Amino acid sequence: MTRLTLTFVALLLAGPAQCVGWAKARQRRAHAFLLGAKTWARCFAALPTLRLLAFVLPVMFINPAQAQLRGHGGPVRALAVSPDGTTVVSGSFDTSAIRWSLTRNAAEQVLRFHESAVNAVALAPDGRTVTGGEDGRVGVWQPGSPTPVLVLEGHTAPVVGLAISPDGKLIASASWDRTIRLWPLAGGTPRVLEGHQQNVNGVAFTPDGQSLVSAGYDLTLRIWPLDGGPETTLTLPTPLNSVAVARDGEIVAGGADGRVFFVGPKGDVRGELDSGQVPIISVALSPDSTLAAAAGIRGSVAIIERKARTLVRTLVGPGLPVWAAAFLPDNRTLMTGGTDRMIRRWNATTGDHIGSVPMADNSDPLAAFSGDRGAEVFRACIACHTLTPDEGNRAGPTLAGIFGRKIASLPGYNFSPALKQLDIVWTPETVSKLFEIGPMQYTPGTKMPEQTIGSAEDRAALVQFLQKTTGPR
Repeated sequence: MTRLTLTFVALLLAGPAQCVGWAKARQRRAHAFLLGAKTWARCFAALPTLRLLAFVLPVMFINPAQAQLRGHGGPVRALAVSPDGTTVVSGSFDTSAIRWSLTRNAAEQVLRFHESAVNAVALAPDGRTVTGGEDGRVGVWQPGSPTPVLVLEGHTAPVVGLAISPDGKLIASASWDRTIRLWPLAGGTPRVLEGHQQNVNGVAFTPDGQSLVSAGYDLTLRIWPLDGGPETTLTLPTPLNSVAVARDGEIVAGGADGRVFFVGPKGDVRGELDSGQVPIISVALSPDSTLAAAAGIRGSVAIIERKARTLVRTLVGPGLPVWAAAFLPDNRTLMTGGTDRMIRRWNATTGDHIGSVPMADNSDPLAAFSGDRGAEVFRACIACHTLTPDEGNRAGPTLAGIFGRKIASLPGYNFSPALKQLDIVWTPETVSKLFEIGPMQYTPGTKMPEQTIGSAEDRAALVQFLQKTTGPR
C-alpha cells in the first residue's frame, strides 16, 4: 500500500473541504507525489476513519509479490494455520520450521532443532508451536523461544503426523514405528496406541475430543476412543496417507491410489471419490468443512465439495509434488507447500492463484525428459533426491554415481546406522528390487518413504532413466 494510494483514499473520505489544504500544498511542491509529514498529521487528525484504514488496508490488499511465502531451503513438507488466520507454521525437508505472520507476509521466527526433515507441524490454542521430525522427536515451542520448551522422545522412527486435541491438552503423534503417542501438552508420560501393522501416516481428533482417528499404510483407518474403549478398525482398498475429520464428525481419508474416502464417525463407509491425484499425500478441510482439498505427488490439488462428493476444480501449480495443504478461516483461501520450496495461496472457490506466481527459478527439473516414462516414475523422488553432484543432497542423498556404489557409503550424508550394516551394492537389479518389495522390507531401518512400483515395466523404465542421468557426464 503506497502513500499515494492512501492519499487517494483520503480524498474519497474527506471531501473537498478537508482536502483543499492538501491540494494547495501539493501544487507548491516539486515532489508533490508524496505528502509531507505535517500534511499527513493534519489529514490523520481530521480523519479518524483513515487512521484505521491505514492499518486495515495493507492486510486487505496483499502485495502480489508477497502473497507467496518464500524462505525454506528445501521442499515444504507440512503446514498449520492458527484459528484466527494470522499465523501459519511450515515444516521443511531443510530440517527447519518457520513461523510466519500472515498480516505482514513475513517470517517471524525460524525454528531449528530437528536433525533432519520436519514432517509435521501443529499450532496449539495457546499459541505454542509443535513440530515433529524425521528424527522421531516432537518439539513444543513458545512464541519467540529459540529452543523447544518441551522435547518429547519415545518414537523409534520418523514422526509424520501431529494433531492437537480440541481442548488443547493433548498432542497426538503418528510415526513410522507403527504407533501413535498421546502426549500431555503440560508434560508427562504418553499413552501409546498400538495396532497398525505398517507406517502410521496421519492422525486427527474428532470435534468432540472423545476419539482419535489414525490412517495407516496397512490399509486401515482406526478410531480410538480416548476413554480406553476398543478401537474401531476399517480396512480400505488402498494404503492411506492422510486423514482429517469434519465438524459433523465425518472422516476424510486420502489414499495412495488417488481416492478420497468418506467415513462415518462409527466407521461406516459413506462414499469415495477419485481425486485424480496419485498418490494423495495430504488432505485438508475448510474450517466449515464444506470443502476438502487433496494434494498429490503430481503437483496439483483437487478441490472437493464434501457433502456432494463432487470434484469441483483442480488447482494446477508448477508440476512439482505438493506435500501439504491448509485452509485459512475464510473457508476459501488455501495454502499449499511443495517441492518448489514455496508456500502458495489459492482461491479454492475459483481455482486462481492469489498474487503473483514466481516461476522462473522453479522450472520443472524434468522438463528436458518430457515423454520419458522413467522420468515420470522418478517424479515422485525429486523432492528428496538430485541426479547430479552439483545439486548436492536434499532430504535424501544425491543419486549421482549411484550404480556400483555400496549402500550408505556416499561421503557427506548422514545415513542411519541400520543402513550402514547392510551389504547391498546399487545395481540395476538391486534398485529394481528396492521398489518391487519396498524400502522398509529391502532396507530395514531406512528413513525413505515407503513406496513400491508394481509394474515391472515402470521399474525397468526408472532404472534406465537413472542409468542415463546419474552417470559421469
